[in-house]
Amino acid sequence: MAARAGDADVNDELKADLVRVAHLVADAARPETLRLFRTAGLMADDKGQDRFDPVTAADRAAEAAMRAVISRERPSDGILGEEMGATDGSSGLTWVLDPIDGTRGFLCGTPTWGVLVSVADATGPLFGLIDQPFIGERFIGGFGQAEVRGPHGARPLATRPGRPLDSAIVLTTFPEVGTDIEGRAFHAVASRMQLTRYGMDCYGYALLAAGQVDLVIEAGLQPYDVHAPICVVQAAGGIVTDWRGGPAHHGGRVIAAANGDIHAQALLILRDVVDA
Repeated sequence: MAARAGDADVNDELKADLVRVAHLVADAARPETLRLFRTAGLMADDKGQDRFDPVTAADRAAEAAMRAVISRERPSDGILGEEMGATDGSSGLTWVLDPIDGTRGFLCGTPTWGVLVSVADATGPLFGLIDQPFIGERFIGGFGQAEVRGPHGARPLATRPGRPLDSAIVLTTFPEVGTDIEGRAFHAVASRMQLTRYGMDCYGYALLAAGQVDLVIEAGLQPYDVHAPICVVQAAGGIVTDWRGGPAHHGGRVIAAANGDIHAQALLILRDVVDA
């Protein structure tokens, strides 16, 4: 795993405590999400402007449970959550939470949504989890850990080795990727790939870390969408940047790649379209 800038400032005792709390936070979200998953008559409010952006009672209950754990275990830390916004802290650490990343999938009953838990300092995310409660999978990344735990037990995470674009797989969440020009840039890459699949939300990044696919390319993301995936993908040996090769933890345009070779190939195509 590539060293994170903030890792050197976190001692082993603190690392162990952050890992412990991260798992407690994900554990707290699981029953709140599963209580309503695939239930008849599940309702959603629409937070969206131009596109349907649902939020359910499960989103709100899960984030409340997650925040309660952090407030109890690490009350000096800040929190940034999708549903309840930002809470300031004094420790220099912030928990970044998405109680259900992929609420549209949650509403449809597909198991590709996930609970995102991460902790960051001023330089960016340090440690993160992508948890899929229904399948019972938890993808772990950061502080030297790169592992998935699930129905088949625990095993290391490792991204795919380099390969040509025409032998590679790319994932994204929607066919309509961001703005028109962002969509054209994505499809310029996708047209060169062997296979393109849609609708994965955060589970796409988990599959990248597990060595199943080569690229995830998205746009219009928020920090709570990407902090945990960044940790997991990078821990597994992958690369996550914005579309110009810079830091991605502020959200926006994000490309996650299994290795440096395919990252460079895809990044060149994205830039050519966006800069044209």
